[in-house]
Amino acid sequence: MVGEVNLNTLLRGLSPVASDEDFVFVSLAEDKVTSTLLEQAKGLFKEREGVTLIIDVSLARQLGLSYEGTFRCITCEVHSSLEAVGMTAAMSNALARAGISANVVAAYFHDHIFIPSKDVDKALSTLSMLSGSTQ
Repeated sequence: MVGEVNLNTLLRGLSPVASDEDFVFVSLAEDKVTSTLLEQAKGLFKEREGVTLIIDVSLARQLGLSYEGTFRCITCEVHSSLEAVGMTAAMSNALARAGISANVVAAYFHDHIFIPSKDVDKALSTLSMLSGSTQ
């Protein structure tokens, strides 16, 4: 199934859904990344400074890992193409106007936005207005 590229169609079909769990971003040296972390990570990105993992806050606490802030994941249910132009910018701009930090992760089928946990309801409302729907 090919992802959508038309910006208007993407925005109309955003269908943002928030996770129930809180996530944190942690950075570790590559040799400190365990199989448990890899198995339970929501996301991972290798940077020059270390490996960034997005994990459940309870796992970070259990392992004594340092983090700053907790985040909820909002998944945009529309199947967006990795070559779509403007969707990330439209969402980021709308959230910025609402004073909400947005950490966007694009995956194969959907875009995921990590929002400070305290702002998740406001973010859902903002994204729903962007798509022209109400929740």
